[in-house]
Amino acid sequence: MLETERLQLRKFTLDDAQEYFQLNSNAEVVRYTGQAPLASVAEAIEVLKQAPLRDYQIHGFGRLACIDKDSGRLIGFCGLKYLLEIDEIDIGYRFLPEFWGRGLATEASLLVMDYGRSVLGLKRIIGLVDPDNLGSVNVLKKLGLEFERKVTLNPEEGEMDLYA
Repeated sequence: MLETERLQLRKFTLDDAQEYFQLNSNAEVVRYTGQAPLASVAEAIEVLKQAPLRDYQIHGFGRLACIDKDSGRLIGFCGLKYLLEIDEIDIGYRFLPEFWGRGLATEASLLVMDYGRSVLGLKRIIGLVDPDNLGSVNVLKKLGLEFERKVTLNPEEGEMDLYA
């Protein structure tokens, strides 16, 4: 488990399916991701199995559940993900809208970036962002990442900006 002043970051479990569904079924939260909102808790369970839980087994890291220390509530995620399509490791984050604008994405991401470098020995971590998602662009810049190029992982999702 990793900790910041306001958050605990831990691996997801299937017990998080309801909260994961609440986060990823929110159209505002997934607006810039190119992904459709989740339709059910059953779908959330499948995504958990195929994404973070699988990533922990294969790569030893993945997106982490972000728990608000004050309430004990799962309010988002932050973590690293290996992207096979471009052979890069991406920092990613999502939070419930009621927690936006508080600096939590930056707080969690700085910790995850440090963990990636110091514990995992990563030399390069990127951030992918829809250029219209100005809040996320600002987080990437606060992490010290700079625009490098445009990439397309999935034609349906369109072009993304890659920061490194």
